[in-house]
Amino acid sequence: MAGESSFDVVSDFDVQELRNALDQVRREVSQRFDFKGVVVDLEQGRDELTLVTTDEYRAEAVKDLLESKAVRRGLSLKIFDWGKVEPAGGNRVRQRIGLRRGLSEENAKKITKIIRDEFPKTHGQIQGDAVRVSSKSKDDLQRVIARLRELDLDVALQFTNYR
Repeated sequence: MAGESSFDVVSDFDVQELRNALDQVRREVSQRFDFKGVVVDLEQGRDELTLVTTDEYRAEAVKDLLESKAVRRGLSLKIFDWGKVEPAGGNRVRQRIGLRRGLSEENAKKITKIIRDEFPKTHGQIQGDAVRVSSKSKDDLQRVIARLRELDLDVALQFTNYR
């Protein structure tokens, strides 16, 4: 019989799917009547998105549009960290949207504590911004995954490298 089975708990998202969602938002904004003649600039950086538009109403509309497109593309809404809308000069407003990636140390400790307390035959180990969970029983690992899906963390969890 094989040794230990394991999987990794990570918090990540598909950058290409986010790019596709942003392209869909840009296309729809260019075609919608309520955005006619309005500047909407949505730029993607490494760790954040920047939205520049004419007023807070339009910023809220773009937020709703981006969230709906992201959900359709299979992205969790927990990856977005919506900043406040601030004046940008020239009758425009700017909103920075942070992109959450990786487990914080606090979340990783919370996950390992739950694993240690509720599943004595499994072992959780923090490895950078991921948590490696290992056990001799694959059934125990399945129960750990089911329990972690019930958690209400501020980040989306994915389970990778299941071996």
